[in-house]
Amino acid sequence: MGSEHIRRWESGALAHAVTDPFGQGPVPWLRGSETYFDDTGHVVPWYVDPAPQTPAGGPRVPAPRSSGDPRSADDVHGQIKGFTATGAVAPGEAIDFHVTVDPPQQFSVDVYRIGHYGGDGAAKITTSPRLSGIVQHPPLAADRTVSCHHWWLSWRLQVPSYWSIGAYVAVLTTADGYRSHVPFTVRDDRPADLLLLLPDITWQAYNLYPEDGRTGASLYHAWDASGRLLGERDAATTVSFDRPYAGAGLPLHVGHAYDFIRWAERYGYDLAYADARDLHAGRVDPTRYRGLVFPGHDEYWSAGMRRNAEHARDHGTSLVFLSANTMYWQVELGPSPSGVPDRLLTCRKRRGPGRPVLWREIDRPEQQLVGIQYAGRVPEPHPLIVRNAGHWLWEATGAQEGDGIEGLVAGEADRYFPRAPLPDHQDRILLAHSPYTDGEGVLRHQETSLYRAPSGALVFASGTFAWSPALDRPGHVDPRVQRATANLLDRICKRD
Repeated sequence: MGSEHIRRWESGALAHAVTDPFGQGPVPWLRGSETYFDDTGHVVPWYVDPAPQTPAGGPRVPAPRSSGDPRSADDVHGQIKGFTATGAVAPGEAIDFHVTVDPPQQFSVDVYRIGHYGGDGAAKITTSPRLSGIVQHPPLAADRTVSCHHWWLSWRLQVPSYWSIGAYVAVLTTADGYRSHVPFTVRDDRPADLLLLLPDITWQAYNLYPEDGRTGASLYHAWDASGRLLGERDAATTVSFDRPYAGAGLPLHVGHAYDFIRWAERYGYDLAYADARDLHAGRVDPTRYRGLVFPGHDEYWSAGMRRNAEHARDHGTSLVFLSANTMYWQVELGPSPSGVPDRLLTCRKRRGPGRPVLWREIDRPEQQLVGIQYAGRVPEPHPLIVRNAGHWLWEATGAQEGDGIEGLVAGEADRYFPRAPLPDHQDRILLAHSPYTDGEGVLRHQETSLYRAPSGALVFASGTFAWSPALDRPGHVDPRVQRATANLLDRICKRD
């Protein structure tokens, strides 16, 4: 096993490159830098914003990084890694952090809120006192399921009542300069126009922690005794929320949600926040909102999630799916060994006895809710070809019939399946029809869908991974997509 293989684990490049439609780490775009891994294989933290230098008569350029800059922790050495023992919390509640530090030393936690802050992608909200770090016991592994539920409590954050709801990232920093990340959500029950649902279930399905060449496993990968990365046939069937995220500590595809959040908060949309597990467990009432927004890759759905989303749609709440391959696998959520609910995620896929777990294999294809469904991977970005340009979604975008929006069909794509049943609807339209070539050279196509349910609810599905990044990701922003999304949300929020 060569040093290059080890280096991929140490840099976090492996977990964060799997199926990423742009071949980048999870959040290089929060502060505008397109470079996430430096030339040594270390991760450049997204919150580092070197003091700009302004040459005489020239543009501002970043100052070069010094050798004292933060270094990203990894799963081989475990310099610092952590997770939260709860799902989303409300202001006034506590959130528990379980952290391992090797070698033992003091560490601190800086808490950032994701949003639009004068162009920055996040704002620091608070900093912990100096905390004592210990080396926690190694992760437990049983039949590929990896759990750290036995780690000692490291810090309890009492969320003040005045904190804004939203998506947060805790940045863990050791005294000797290693850093890792822990995402969490602050929610409340106040009414709002739109409820943003962060896809924490799908994030955990992809989590390969620990990415150490020995122990880690996700629903996609695991290691053999020689350190070779194995595929789905040998992967886990159950994964635990009681463990850190691999690599830099942020989930794969987390940036898609952050892209939407920054854009939506910039333009003043009234947002409430929750996690997919909140939708699953009924901890939020989706019918209280004018629209539910699923901002990123949201592939793994429980029966409870689907039931509550359908109930919302049938009671007039619109649904907005801004990615592709939504609700593909059916999953189950179970309690941790200590009885905490919704801490284990199970998806048997095609292995072993039991019922099928693709929604379309149990005669409940995702198209019956979403309006279109997963068609396949897109190896290279292709243009999204505008269709029905006279529709109000494309109003004031400048898009004409047959125009191509470059790079907007990427990662994975959905389309309409004529043999799959459609949802009940008053009207329905396809707003893009985009040819692309798959990995085997076969010509296929992507579609973007919108329908109005009998309740009056609108259900929009972009049918591509690249829609949210086009809202606010440097190098991918497209004003036509921004305007089309605004047209959709304005109509939902105003009930036009």
